Amino acid sequence: MPKKASEEMGFLDHLEELRWRLIKILGSIVIVGAISFSFIDQILAILLYPTTQVKNSLNLQVLTIQGMFMIKWSIALITGIIGSIPVLTYQLWKFVAPGLYLDEKKYAIPLVIFTFVSFSVGVIFAYMVIIPFSLEFFTSMGYGDVQNNYSINYYFSFMTWILLGSGFIFLLPVVSFFFSVIGLLTPPFMRHYRRHAIVTIMIISSFITPPDPVSMLVMALPLSLLYELSIGVSWFVLKGKREKKVENEE
Repeated sequence: MPKKASEEMGFLDHLEELRWRLIKILGSIVIVGAISFSFIDQILAILLYPTTQVKNSLNLQVLTIQGMFMIKWSIALITGIIGSIPVLTYQLWKFVAPGLYLDEKKYAIPLVIFTFVSFSVGVIFAYMVIIPFSLEFFTSMGYGDVQNNYSINYYFSFMTWILLGSGFIFLLPVVSFFFSVIGLLTPPFMRHYRRHAIVTIMIISSFITPPDPVSMLVMALPLSLLYELSIGVSWFVLKGKREKKVENEE
């Protein structure tokens, strides 16, 4: 009976820790989102800038009375989520790592930095490469006197999908790092399934980019390089684990 009570208490403590870590994550999102709302006009200007660079005319329209109000709060919330990625990564790692018997201090900070940098590179790549290609392609599909008038809500949904999608895809090396640390991923396994990964990358690229081969290859090339980088990350992690094992045996 005491043993059962102890196990139940341990489970409740686990849930309590998860609750507080989720509260910290949500608090970070709210704080960063509130700060972002103070600069919302500048953020909107950055997001709207690609529309001014297309060769064909592109007009955005607000189709509802509360349209811009909802857009500004939505963009602030998304900015809050993106800005809170370091906090989110750190809190989730601190929650999971003790159960994996890992050295938290050794992996926590590098993982946070690696995650934020990878996600940021993905967002920048989407903003600088994928979105200009996409806008140029879709606005060139005009016909006669039909004008390119788009709902601004749809435009920001389109931007959000591509920016966040690219950011999360660029987290592939981070995923490789995590699964290599817990022993579920190895370089030989990733090399063996390289062809399958390339096919998957081409499929994902076709969904994210416009339906033309050039844009698809523009997205597929960095993803292929990321896969190779992920193999290197996995090798580096396993190398460190082997060295630590040898030290412990000595």
